[in-house]
Amino acid sequence: MMSEQTNATSHSLETANLIQRFLAGEQSVFHDLIRPYEQMYYRLAFSILRNEQDAEDAVQQAIVTLFTRLDQLKEPERFKQWSIRVVQNEARLLWRRRRQGQYESIDDREENGNEISFRGPRDFADWRDLPSETVEKREIHAALLKALESIPASYREILLLRDVEQLNVAETMEILGISEATVKTRLHRARLRLREALAPTLGIPQPSFWERWKGMNPWSPARR
Repeated sequence: MMSEQTNATSHSLETANLIQRFLAGEQSVFHDLIRPYEQMYYRLAFSILRNEQDAEDAVQQAIVTLFTRLDQLKEPERFKQWSIRVVQNEARLLWRRRRQGQYESIDDREENGNEISFRGPRDFADWRDLPSETVEKREIHAALLKALESIPASYREILLLRDVEQLNVAETMEILGISEATVKTRLHRARLRLREALAPTLGIPQPSFWERWKGMNPWSPARR
């Protein structure tokens, strides 16, 4: 635990130093600043847009935004959360700009009763560099992509941030702009939905009634 905190502190200091050098005119360090997060940026954009070229376009635009607005970041140690939020916003803007009215609606109702609606094509492009041993098998990879396609975009985002990128609850709260209780509840539901979608292909036992509802209460933490 102490080692993780030391590494995090060291990384924050390194990030702050790179930002300071960039703002002082040493623009060549910008790539060093964003390099640790490039794949994360792409995966997040792809989880929203579900198209490789569109994801790349969104990330490129986000990087331009980061480059031109880095002087607006008041807390250098929060660069990761801030930059991920920029990528998320650019992807959503591109989604609305290019795809409104052209794709099927994927609707779901959030735990607070508000309706979430995203639009997306039926084809689901490749999910790059997903860190799982099972996706090396083509048939399981295909089943995973199909399962991810079947769940709402808000659930894909939370699975990506928490289970793929291993962001903590606080970071996820900041990026998505939701409460801790909502992060835990949404993640719990996303895992259940993904498990249910994969069950027919992988033979995963269906959760019991109690497992379905356990953790739905915001005061009952979902598995971290």
